[in-house]
Amino acid sequence: MPELPEVEVVRRGLERWAVGRTVATAEVLHERATRRHADGPEAFAARVAGLTLLSAERRGKFLWLPLGEGSEGGVSVGEAVTGHLGMSGQLLVQPAGTPDEKHLRIRFTFTDNGPELRFVDQRTFGGMALEKLEQDRHGVVVPSSVVHIARDVLDPEFDVDHFHSELRRRDTGLKRALLDQTRVSGIGNIYADEALWLARLHYDRPTSKMRRPDTDRVLQGAREVMTAALAVGGTSFDSLYVNVNGESGYFARSLHAYGREGEPCERCGTPIKRESFMNRSSYFCPKCQRLPR
Repeated sequence: MPELPEVEVVRRGLERWAVGRTVATAEVLHERATRRHADGPEAFAARVAGLTLLSAERRGKFLWLPLGEGSEGGVSVGEAVTGHLGMSGQLLVQPAGTPDEKHLRIRFTFTDNGPELRFVDQRTFGGMALEKLEQDRHGVVVPSSVVHIARDVLDPEFDVDHFHSELRRRDTGLKRALLDQTRVSGIGNIYADEALWLARLHYDRPTSKMRRPDTDRVLQGAREVMTAALAVGGTSFDSLYVNVNGESGYFARSLHAYGREGEPCERCGTPIKRESFMNRSSYFCPKCQRLPR
């Protein structure tokens, strides 16, 4: 599942290649790709046509394109196209006339006759929808599906004091809390393991016993690892995770813990251990990241 760095890479590509352009047509080639749009694929396509993409926004793993109408989209319509990449979704910018991808689900053409925007999804777990924009509890305008999503650690407005208080009042494991998008967004399985390795904290450490320095270390670890991942285009383990130009990221080469079962810890040489966690896996150093008694 793409996490914050991979989604931010896509957002930056959309900002460069799609924002400011007016949709000529939206063609839905697989109805599951718009299953989150209550009125169906035909209504989605009809509503988007003629509107301008005003900006490319993201919160955590959630991506959206606010829409406008009139001269150069100068008037907001209070709606946005939301994009959920799921397990294998891709948003690609392709020159008009480029052969269709095997798993092409939605195609946007533009009035400037320039490159198309295509949503490609092999497994069809992702999709696009048209949503109303609302204010969250901070007064920030976001799509209705994002109202309950917390800010992420790269957001300058992220409230560390509030997050620490939330950790302390809950009786759960630390990694489970990091994956809760209503507390802190954008962190998934890969970057949680990497942040915990950097912070030298066990994934099942009780949050009710977290000290403020521990919270600061794990959040700093998350910022550090995701900033580094952004610099190299995110983490790609296969051809499914790419930017809008179809290019893979290279951060997988820099992982310290995730996917390295049996390999020596880069700090102490102890073999990295893997344990089952929430139908997934957690990778950690059993010496550097001991579970407190």
